[in-house]
Amino acid sequence: MSELLPLFLNLTGRDVLLVGGGRVAEAKLCQLLAAGARVRLVAPVIASTIRDVARGFQPRDRGPERAAPQVDILERGFEAADLDGAWLVVAAATPEVNRAVADAAETRRVFVNAVDDPANATAFLSGVVRRDGVTLAISTSGDAPALTALLRESLDAVLPRDLAVWVNTARDQRIAWRREAVPMEARKPLLLRALNHLYKATAENAEHAEEPLSALSARPASDRDPSVPWLSGPEDSWL
Repeated sequence: MSELLPLFLNLTGRDVLLVGGGRVAEAKLCQLLAAGARVRLVAPVIASTIRDVARGFQPRDRGPERAAPQVDILERGFEAADLDGAWLVVAAATPEVNRAVADAAETRRVFVNAVDDPANATAFLSGVVRRDGVTLAISTSGDAPALTALLRESLDAVLPRDLAVWVNTARDQRIAWRREAVPMEARKPLLLRALNHLYKATAENAEHAEEPLSALSARPASDRDPSVPWLSGPEDSWL
């Protein structure tokens, strides 16, 4: 398999087919609803907890526009026509059902996330860290989900506690760069300087000042103290 293309999907208001009615499907349903998707769930047997989740996400406003529910439950086996109008499919069923879903989706050019079934998948959900407006996604291409979970927990542990301040600083800096037409190659050093300035010691704690971010970013990863903020990596166009 070629290298996967990492990307984030905006599923708000878009139809997603979820095939499966058990515990795994319930977890995926919660993820899809949190992303704002409209979910069509199909399975011959559906856990009562899934119905509870579905009821919890029904729109409360039943005004003149009669908004459609976010979850449409069909208690039957999968049919190829269930894919009609879907932007994405999540298959959380048996390998045999997942294969049928994958075959039908392939002819319609719809991506399939087959849970713990990489042979029938064309899309892979990732381990995710979300904090203060930052989202980090980690994937092992479906081959080692336990390692994905371990890496997710490790990254979450080393992120700075004041990450929201980093985000606000970077956002303000970007506005200024665009206004002043700062070239891309100059932006990372400027961001490092701005973030380092956050930790400039006052007269009271000058003797306890942190090592500069620019110096930390040049150190090998194995030598970095995870309690100290740092940045590293190639220049990125989004800066």
